[in-house]
This record gives sequence, C-alpha cells and structure tokens, in this order.
Amino acid sequence: MLSSLALTLPLLLSISSPSAAYWKGFNIPANLPSGACKTREDWARDFSTLHSLPGDFASARLFASSDCGTLANAVPAAVAANTKLLVGVWATDNAHYEAEKKALLQAIQQYGSGWIVAVSVGSEDLYRNDHSASALASQIREVKSLLCERGACGIEVGHVDTWTAWVDPKNEDVIRACDFVGHDGYPYWEGASIEGSLNAFRTNLEKTRSAVNRVKPDTSVWVTETGWPVTGANFGAASSSIANAQAYWKSVACEIFRGAHTFWYTTQDFASSPSFGVLGPDFKPLYDLSC
Repeated sequence: MLSSLALTLPLLLSISSPSAAYWKGFNIPANLPSGACKTREDWARDFSTLHSLPGDFASARLFASSDCGTLANAVPAAVAANTKLLVGVWATDNAHYEAEKKALLQAIQQYGSGWIVAVSVGSEDLYRNDHSASALASQIREVKSLLCERGACGIEVGHVDTWTAWVDPKNEDVIRACDFVGHDGYPYWEGASIEGSLNAFRTNLEKTRSAVNRVKPDTSVWVTETGWPVTGANFGAASSSIANAQAYWKSVACEIFRGAHTFWYTTQDFASSPSFGVLGPDFKPLYDLSC
C-alpha cells in the first residue's frame, strides 16, 4: 500500500524549498475527551508528549483563545515546555470575538509574544458561510493592528479554511488581508480511498496555492488541518483504520513536514466518531509516527 502512495511524493516536495525549516505540530483541543476544560497541568502533559514523539514536535495549533481559558492555561505551559503556538481567534459572534481578542492581548501582556507562531483569525468561517469575506478581512486587519500596537508587528496573521473556500472568487478579500493562508484538506471526507488519498491531498493543496498566487503572489500556504481516522464509519471509498491512518501519515505527513508549515489533526479525540487522534487514552501513539 505504501509503495503505491509513494509514487507521487516528489510533487509534495515542490511545495517549497526542502532546505527551509518549517513548523510542524498538531491541532490540540482545549477540552479533555470527557468534555472538561483542560488545566495548565493538562496542557503541560500535551506539550511534553509532543516533544517525546519521534521528530520532537515543538509547536501546536489552538482553535480559540478565550474558550476554556485556553491561552490563560496553555501559554504558561507552552513557555515552560519551549513550545510555540499557532493561536486561534474565533471570529464568529461579536461578543465571542471581543473575548478572544481580550484573551490574546492579555496573554501577550503577561508573556510577551515570543511563544506565538502566528495568529489565525477564524476557522472555516467561509466554508460554513458564517461570515462575508469583507467582514472577515476586516477582522484580520484589526487583529494585525492590535498586535502592532503591542509591539508585535512581525507576527503573521491569517485565516484557516477549506480548499473549496479558498478557490471561490468571492473570498478573495480574505486572501488579500492574510499574511498566510491556512489550508484544511481531508481526502477522507471527500470519499477518497487510501490508495488515492495522497493524490487527492496534493491536488487540492495545489488548487489552494494556485488561487492564492493568483490573488496575492508569494503568500505562503500552510497545511493547518489534515489527517485520517483510526475509527469511525466509512465515507465513500474512504475507510477508517489504524492501518490506513498509518499509511496516510507515512505518505503525506512525512513529506509535507519537509515542504510546508504543517499542523496535523489531531492529538487525542478517542471519544469522537470518526476519531482522528494519533494518541490513545494512555497518551501513547496508536501507530508509528516516525518518518
């Protein structure tokens, strides 16, 4: 299976110069599988676990800033663990958005900005039709301005969405506002077989890159979500299993880590169906994460 997937691997290496250094990490939820909010100690265990995995993952993506006290608990743990964070600022609902900005600015005031990889304003808002492109672009520019006022002008601010949103011309205002574009791509949710998953991932990533380069050349495209479930229902020709998740990791992850900033989905979600988590309840990998 892996040998057939590997036939198109050189194409992924063309994403960017293979000599460059890239962030590689995981999406980490703010809740435990039980639904309870994570404490500072829980975040510390998450970051310690990431560093212990093959490849020593030193960065993570967070979906929000204020929910569950995410930054209040995660940032001190990240600083202690020398882990950098791609920060999420939830953009939907004005009250929520205001709380998110406040939490981010408070964290910067207390810990500086050295722990930040970048900031993503919103997550799949365009895919869900939660926002107009112009409104989201305005929020991205506002967050950039707020960071500059705190002496953090160098931090990149962008948005994370599906490839189908990025290729839609009505969303070009968002691309223009972004310092980086976050690409979410799941061949599983498109019903691709594991044998065709690499080609599906590569094709849709290139669609995003082409759309971005047409609107704002030289804007970097990050892989902010992708993965394959270990359990759950089949979806078209896609089937979940540890073996298929392993194959997807070996073919996709091991190459894009060398060609783009990448945040894999996800660390733990064993209570979900389908479950994309690479770690079991004991925090041990469910399959080989070496490359």
